Amino acid sequence: MIRIVVGAEPIDLAREIAAAELAGAGAVATFTGLVRADLHVADGGVETLELEHWPGATEAALHAIAATARERWHCTGVRIVHRIGAMTPGERIVFVAATAPHRAAALDACAYCIDRLKTDAPFWKRETRGGVARWVDARAGDDAAAARWA
Repeated sequence: MIRIVVGAEPIDLAREIAAAELAGAGAVATFTGLVRADLHVADGGVETLELEHWPGATEAALHAIAATARERWHCTGVRIVHRIGAMTPGERIVFVAATAPHRAAALDACAYCIDRLKTDAPFWKRETRGGVARWVDARAGDDAAAARWA
């Protein structure tokens, strides 16, 4: 089963993990991404992170990523829940769960999903630091992480 959710609602980890466990697999691997505080930086770090997306296209891209993971690692389930809208440090941005008969497949599928969604799904980030909002450029490291799965 594949479940894709893109929305402004906070991510309920307990609900998502419990649902992933119902997939009847031997392993559940998860990743939860949070808004970084970056308190050690001179500008005081991120005050607000805003995520925008392309409705319809974003969900389709995430579904394609999940479907590839499911097929490649024989997963019994893949869940991707991604927030949009304004968030503050410590809030959950993304949750990925992959379920498979064995841990290696679940871990690889989960890593694949998070690496690919960073480059393949149409999201745009705007950070506010020191009272100044700016769009965040894509990171070269994200491209390198995604390329390892080619």
